[in-house]
Amino acid sequence: MSGEVVRGDEPSRSLEIELTFDVADDLAVPTWAGLPGVASVDPPERRELDAQYFDVPGFALGRAGYAVRRRTGGPDEGWHIKGPKGAEGGRVEQHWPLGGPDDPASAALVAALAPVAPAAAEPGALRRIARIRNGRDAYLLRDASGAVVAEFVDDHVTALDETRGVETTWREWEFELGPAAPGDADARAALLAAATGIALAAGARPAASDSKLARALGL
Repeated sequence: MSGEVVRGDEPSRSLEIELTFDVADDLAVPTWAGLPGVASVDPPERRELDAQYFDVPGFALGRAGYAVRRRTGGPDEGWHIKGPKGAEGGRVEQHWPLGGPDDPASAALVAALAPVAPAAAEPGALRRIARIRNGRDAYLLRDASGAVVAEFVDDHVTALDETRGVETTWREWEFELGPAAPGDADARAALLAAATGIALAAGARPAASDSKLARALGL
């Protein structure tokens, strides 16, 4: 990290509720036929994602359930802070846009981390702990009006744990609720249960690790 860039912009915030599955390299993706509320599925959009993950000495952010990354590629490239899991397994994500090819963490991002890990406010405290590159095919699942009920992604991941110098590769699926997902908690749970059933029937397994970062770090 080469210092901090001062930006006045506030982050965007979203609630991420998703399912993750481990899958074999040769497994065919499901059609999602019969999924409640889904009338059509877009063709896949290819995305090449490259994320660098950061923490402070002692992994205080990770131990508190937070993940900090700088990611390029895809529609939401930028700096992200993902918070710990809450209700329905959701995580609040804060997002700042990139400031340039080599932009370091902004002062606003560092300030958001300081209440969780005061060391984050110290110059140079944020250190890269992992790099995760991901070839992603993303499918938007839409309702009859064309609104996005969920996004399904098929990920081929290469991860480097920079603390151990260990590289691993794997494939996984993610199913994330979109803006047109049911507003009622019971209906959301039913949709997620139906999606789980389709994924398992296709040959997937519930993910063994809590996140890509956790798997990269051997957790």
